[in-house]
Amino acid sequence: MATVTTKDAEPKRSQPLWRAHKLRAIVDFAVESHGRAVAVLVVASLLAFLPGFFQIPPMDRDEARFAQATKQMVETGDYVDIRFQDEVRYKKPVGIYWMQAAAVKAGTALGVPEAMNAIALYRIPSLIGAIAAVLLTYWTALAFVSRRAAVLAGLMMTTSIMLGAEARIAKTDAVLLATVVAGYGALGRIYLGIHKPGAGRESWILPAIFWTAMAAGILIKGPLIILFIGLTIVTLVIADRSGRWLLGLRPIPGFIWMCLLILPWFVAILGKAGEQFIAGSVGEDMISKIFSGQESHGAPPGYYFLLFWVTFWPGAALAAMAAQTVWASRQEKGARFLLAWIIPGWVVFELVMTKLPHYVLPAYPAIAILIAGVVNRHVLARERWLTRGASWWFVLSVILALGGIAALIAVARQPGLLAWPFAAAAVILGFFAWRLYEADGAETSLLRAMAASILIAMGVYGVVLPSMTQLFPSAALAQAVKASGCASPQSAAVGFHEPSLVFLVGTSTRLTDAQGAADFLRGGSCRFALIETRFERNFLRRAEAIGLRYSQGPRIEGINYAAGRAATIAVFRSDATP
Repeated sequence: MATVTTKDAEPKRSQPLWRAHKLRAIVDFAVESHGRAVAVLVVASLLAFLPGFFQIPPMDRDEARFAQATKQMVETGDYVDIRFQDEVRYKKPVGIYWMQAAAVKAGTALGVPEAMNAIALYRIPSLIGAIAAVLLTYWTALAFVSRRAAVLAGLMMTTSIMLGAEARIAKTDAVLLATVVAGYGALGRIYLGIHKPGAGRESWILPAIFWTAMAAGILIKGPLIILFIGLTIVTLVIADRSGRWLLGLRPIPGFIWMCLLILPWFVAILGKAGEQFIAGSVGEDMISKIFSGQESHGAPPGYYFLLFWVTFWPGAALAAMAAQTVWASRQEKGARFLLAWIIPGWVVFELVMTKLPHYVLPAYPAIAILIAGVVNRHVLARERWLTRGASWWFVLSVILALGGIAALIAVARQPGLLAWPFAAAAVILGFFAWRLYEADGAETSLLRAMAASILIAMGVYGVVLPSMTQLFPSAALAQAVKASGCASPQSAAVGFHEPSLVFLVGTSTRLTDAQGAADFLRGGSCRFALIETRFERNFLRRAEAIGLRYSQGPRIEGINYAAGRAATIAVFRSDATP
């Protein structure tokens, strides 16, 4: 009996392309060659990831912290030390900061206006990482399933809600995913014996990919890649009762190569920060996340399982139907490898106290490959209670599409008419994906759901979020300071201390209290105090006490979503002449 991971022959087209379903025709086109497959996946990724990429202001808090630390690297020319203002940031290694700095430097060289404050430039590594993760999912899948199934796996990653979010956020996880998938792609081929033995050049290609991916992953996010891939290796060795296949990794020269790539920066940062770096990266970040819910991100086991049905939508709708076939194939080498990729790491993260939705993202490519293999072989479970899961394509389309418009109306007090066509098309596609599931087959329904996901991204990220300006008071405050005409304005903030404010208003922004802001204004011209209204009385009292001369500018009303409260910030300016 054939298993889910057995590579079968590419299906023959039963009818001319012009008569085929349009969405299936795209896949038919893609499977004709690797070049076409890559082109289709890149175009689909751009359609899914670019909406809102340039329009959405910096997000609090992680994105703004990463971007600001990178900005300070470029400003100071110190590409070893990592800081947010004067606060050290040793929780993560330097890799993502170097990539963001390179993007900013390139933008500056190309004449991008105000490149240092253009958040889109800092997001470019995440966009590249997400697209690379999609393409690497396709490459990895080719070792386990047919080319058609590999394309479907790549498309599932492209349209997954979680990767779509990470692709447009300037932080580590999209790039980390690319390194993880590259490592697994090489490891899987070595495990399956898909490499040329001997001492020729070809025998070094897969080990080189693996160890380079490991080094890159470590430089991006520390030992997380070691945890995921290491657990997979241990599981396979135990299951197979043999680890001889690991010799294909060329472990000794490979490990040396990895160390040569990562050690220079670690030596440099240890020389600069020493014990402070170790305490921040190991003690404060890694160990505290394991044993406590860091930054109020604790959750019980089962959190990721429940979240999966949303974060991996629309592919998740088929996961339960595919599970039976996948489990029945668990003794086959390909299925065993993919399950060893998913299960050990997932269990560990379910047990770790600190939980964030993206922590299990490295497992999603393996899930996509398994689902795609089952879909391509037409062996999805047909139990009625399972097939009802196809309704999730319609239900979540309605929730996401209409929920986005409703949120825009509630927050921005505008109808968001530009989002309506995207919402309507997404809901219609979700409906047909569900209702025609049996008639048109799982693949066509899945393609409809993936098209719905792209349309939702266009509506939510491209229209809804950029229109909800109340969510981004930092952008309005930065514009108010810029409109003053001062060549070199200086600012102090009271109450509203979000990282996005520092990034947009300037590295020198002083985060202080009401008394400190009044004293700051007294210090010279072109100085601004950004005072949240709950502290305004204290500021005015101090201003009167010291005889401060000032003028009041606009009052910005917004929502501090990171703190979970509304925020009204008044802008005060020193009365001295610029």
